[in-house]
Amino acid sequence: MKIAIIGSRGYPYVYSGYETFVKEVAERFVSQGIEVHVYCHKNLFDSFPKIVNGVHLHYVPTIEKKSLSQLVHSFLSFTHALFKSYDVWLVVNAANGPLGIIPKLMGIKTMINVDGLEWLRPKWKGLGAKYFHFAAKMSTRLYDLIITDADEMRKVYLDEFGKDSKVIAYGAPTVKDSDETLLSKWGLMNQEYYLIVGRLIPDNNADLIVKGFLKHPSSKKLVIVGDVPYADEYADGLKKLKSENLIFPGYITDNTELITLFKHCFVYIHGHKYGGTNPTMLYAMACNCAIMALNTPFNREMLDNKFGTFFDENQQAVTDAMTLLEKDNDLVSHLRSHVSEGLTEKYNWDSVAQSYINEMNKLLSNNKTAVLPEEK
Repeated sequence: MKIAIIGSRGYPYVYSGYETFVKEVAERFVSQGIEVHVYCHKNLFDSFPKIVNGVHLHYVPTIEKKSLSQLVHSFLSFTHALFKSYDVWLVVNAANGPLGIIPKLMGIKTMINVDGLEWLRPKWKGLGAKYFHFAAKMSTRLYDLIITDADEMRKVYLDEFGKDSKVIAYGAPTVKDSDETLLSKWGLMNQEYYLIVGRLIPDNNADLIVKGFLKHPSSKKLVIVGDVPYADEYADGLKKLKSENLIFPGYITDNTELITLFKHCFVYIHGHKYGGTNPTMLYAMACNCAIMALNTPFNREMLDNKFGTFFDENQQAVTDAMTLLEKDNDLVSHLRSHVSEGLTEKYNWDSVAQSYINEMNKLLSNNKTAVLPEEK
């Protein structure tokens, strides 16, 4: 079988959930004898090898403008892919929904991972939000298979667009050892800080959490890992908040440093509002963190309603949740001890990759020329 993966920033470049997904599944596809071609944003790479770890790479240019970069890149990638005789196109990002008309007209088998609810996110107001809603709708009309990453996201697509989907989650990372001595870099001590990890954007609710924390009379610190790669009023406003208990390390690219921050935090706080299976939450679960999460259907599904505590979307709820946790050490210890039980087979990368292969097999069941790995 020969497949194309289109719509991410590329491989082995890892920036966000899509790139992590592409890296994890592409390598597993190759190990099962599938010929994998990944389309990469040329401007993000300094060198351009044709094959890395058995994955074939195609470097496609784009327009360096936030609102158009991905769409232009995908259009050019789709055009290139038309001439490569792929058996299946695996597309990520619902923004590519309307482009599905291209392979559909050519009779090419396609599947699309639509990810989250982009049309509801504050950064896409007005025309942007309307486009993402339209694009998601077109995804359900133009692709052979829609893939959602959570049962709750499947419900959204059923309710919003009347289209069923196949649920395949993301996998949890393999976590290596931490180094507690690294905490001194930020003046931290084991279990004496709360942790937030994520982009500083409104729908991740860092402002809500920070302000709720500042209302809470705690001796602990709050570490906010992440930023945005552009000038932004929201992110700048957060970083201007003054308190000796607030620490903004920015982006942390060293894996050992990040694992250390996760493993030694008092509680990891997850304020992400939109989306299905969240890679950062999986990271926290794999690091055996006690988790305090925004009360959303997606977060409740990931934590199975029992592997974390939940807070409503207001500052007082954040303060109250922190007060409860700091008064109940047994609860925090219980959460740490049991959270990894939530990492079922659903969140295992081997199972995730095999599920994609199984769905490709089904799409190609009438294509006798494709060589399909056997289902497990």
